[in-house]
Amino acid sequence: MRRPLIGITCGPHHDDGVLFYGILPAYIKSITMAGGLPVLITPNTDEQVLRETYERMDGVLLAGGGDIDASYYGMKNTELVGNIDRDRDFTEINVARWAADDNKPLFGICRGIQTINVALGGTLYQDVPTEYPGYNGIDHDTWGKAPRSHLSHGVSVKPETHLATVIGETAPEVNSMHHQAVRDVAPGLIISAHSPDGLIEGVELPGARFYVGVQWHPEELTDYSEPMRRLFAAFVKEAAK
Repeated sequence: MRRPLIGITCGPHHDDGVLFYGILPAYIKSITMAGGLPVLITPNTDEQVLRETYERMDGVLLAGGGDIDASYYGMKNTELVGNIDRDRDFTEINVARWAADDNKPLFGICRGIQTINVALGGTLYQDVPTEYPGYNGIDHDTWGKAPRSHLSHGVSVKPETHLATVIGETAPEVNSMHHQAVRDVAPGLIISAHSPDGLIEGVELPGARFYVGVQWHPEELTDYSEPMRRLFAAFVKEAAK
């Protein structure tokens, strides 16, 4: 199989007042393990450069990160929204829309599923514990409290979805590091997975080659989980065609 170029979006970080862009190594490892060639897509380019970069990619992975500016889905940011970077929002929302229009393989992880939903016209819960009416105490946000591979809860995967076909499991245990989530599902998307409290954990675009978003972090589980390895393998395989 030809190794496809996989663009991975990344976010801003600061060290001693110096801005830089980067990504956690688990994303790189999972893409290369699946046979892809990872390339970082940074948010500090104009639309023309971004478009040319996107067109050279065989597939795109929208990685996890900070919150999306609520103005993109018609709301005002509450005091619980943080780590907004409008350059990253602009970059990822455009890429998500282009990939949907072009039928280019796209995989959204954590923030990535939220970006997919917002890009195609959906909304978000800005803070799950305070806004989600079905919240029952499940800890969806273990960031900083447990290892990134810690299995927090199960998810129910809807049969006959692309996600179910790929991972081959209907109730995998997953990790969880998010305080926002999909609220109103964007037109055209379907729900592919829920957590035990009913929160949306997966969406996809029916009929697309591969246009899938998951709320957990499968890149942190590929050392231990065959279903998560299959998820990356299916994405990279489709990008290679």
